[in-house]
Amino acid sequence: MRKRIFFLSGVILCIALFAGGGILIAIDVPDEMIIKDDAFEKHKKGPVKLTHKKHNVDYKIACTDCHHVYKEGKNIYKEGDPVQRCSACHDVKESEGKKKKLMLAFHKNCQGCHRELKKANKKTGPTKCNDCHEKKSEEETAALK
Repeated sequence: MRKRIFFLSGVILCIALFAGGGILIAIDVPDEMIIKDDAFEKHKKGPVKLTHKKHNVDYKIACTDCHHVYKEGKNIYKEGDPVQRCSACHDVKESEGKKKKLMLAFHKNCQGCHRELKKANKKTGPTKCNDCHEKKSEEETAALK
């Protein structure tokens, strides 16, 4: 009887620790973030606002649906692993084999997901450029000329 109580207490403690760890990880992530990578010399369009909380919590999108670290063709990224900037692996100017250049990687990941959901007649986010990209400020527009 005593062993059973210790065992159940241990299981409950483990569950509480894992759940608490998950909550701590979620706290570190901002609800809304701006996707604007400084690896690009010039931005043709304005930055993109991403509502991380909506994607992860409200829409139940797993971390591995967006974040990845590939080793031997398999995504080994796990929830809670550090997140690198996309430009750490994706080159700004060229694709390398299956690894898309940075802009294509962003578009394939975000826009591709939205388009797949739209095809399946499911609720989704925007699929057109200006629906995601904010309008550029006058200073940013002048810097491109």
